[in-house]
Amino acid sequence: MDSNIRILIVDEHTVMRCSLMAFFKYESGMKAIAEACNGIEAVECFRALQPDVTLMDLRMTGLSGVEAITMIRQEFPNAKVIILTAYDGDEDIYRGLRAGAKGYLLKKDTSCNELLEAIRQVHEGKKYIPIGVGAKLADRIEYSTLSERECDVLRLVARGRNNRAIAAALNICEGTVKSHLNQILSKLQADDRTQAVVTALKRGIISI
Repeated sequence: MDSNIRILIVDEHTVMRCSLMAFFKYESGMKAIAEACNGIEAVECFRALQPDVTLMDLRMTGLSGVEAITMIRQEFPNAKVIILTAYDGDEDIYRGLRAGAKGYLLKKDTSCNELLEAIRQVHEGKKYIPIGVGAKLADRIEYSTLSERECDVLRLVARGRNNRAIAAALNICEGTVKSHLNQILSKLQADDRTQAVVTALKRGIISI
């Protein structure tokens, strides 16, 4: 029986996948058993191999990391997933953990030793949330959550649409658009539309 921790690597970037596959090749007690380049492949690989721990990127073409985690855990409630990503927005972190991830690591801040420790702890049934990630998550409490409609409006603002175009796209009146924008500015503590978009992108509330 294989005593190694069997790891599935999911990342959109080929270099990252190859680097991790090579890294685990020489790590005692761990074994990278497969790689996937998007969320759909991740779900298929997990279903076929049922790894002990999955390292999941957050934003990928098509099915996102959060969506993939949600689908995997619907079928395999005990799945152990660690998000390994470049995105550190408080909303990114919140959505990832809410979907069922047991750990959240930032590529730019995570050392090889910390990655190994996170895998071991999650494999043992624990959670692994670095202090910096936990602080970001705590910051989210200070902000009011945007509604799905407000997010729709803000995405269109980010694409350069004016109020009339937003109203037409969402089949609502311009007055309703203005009302949504006022709520968005208030909730994001932004002075104008541009600042609201920048804040929302940075926090991971919307993506383009």
